Amino acid sequence: MIRVLVADDQAMVRTGFGMIIGAQPDMEVVGEAADGVEAVEAARRLRPDVALFDIRMPKMDGLQALRLLAGPGVTDPIKVVVVTTFDLDEYVHQALRNGAAGFLLKDSGPALLVEAVRAAYSGDALISPSITVRLLEHLSQPAPTGDDGGLSPRELEVVRLIARGRTNAEIAAELFISVGTVKTHLGSVQSKISLRNRVEVAAWAWERRLVS
Repeated sequence: MIRVLVADDQAMVRTGFGMIIGAQPDMEVVGEAADGVEAVEAARRLRPDVALFDIRMPKMDGLQALRLLAGPGVTDPIKVVVVTTFDLDEYVHQALRNGAAGFLLKDSGPALLVEAVRAAYSGDALISPSITVRLLEHLSQPAPTGDDGGLSPRELEVVRLIARGRTNAEIAAELFISVGTVKTHLGSVQSKISLRNRVEVAAWAWERRLVS
């Protein structure tokens, strides 16, 4: 079973997410939190496989809670998927840099929420396509255009598709390669540019205007 922690200051949201998670045969909600402090305490105590965090919560916001649980330098980080109504570019940027294992808008729907939990659990990461297209391209203070990090042409193709929110299977189909080859390219990319997951890879690509 995939053990999930849900943190949101709105009881109706927690209940809704709980119903979606509980309806899956391979998932269960092991805890809930109504604020950021409670979320961090519950995550450390329960060690869920995946945590779903809202950004705007009382006492401590979801971004600070994320940084404490999954940010740079954290030993044995928790896999946190940020699920929010989102309204500021810097929120996305900060979440990606603080180790988010996915980023969804609350209106993405049940199917994408479940997919994001499974992706995070398996070590992958999912970004809502609407966030990818509408928001990541507007990240502030982009790096110089044309900085490709020394990646090969094929690795750059994979990076651009990741930045468009494509899954490994979709990238494999589009480039006529196997899913295993996609994972190999992604691993090489992460090693070359020192990034931890595909969410950070997507942010890196948008910052450098590698995606038009």
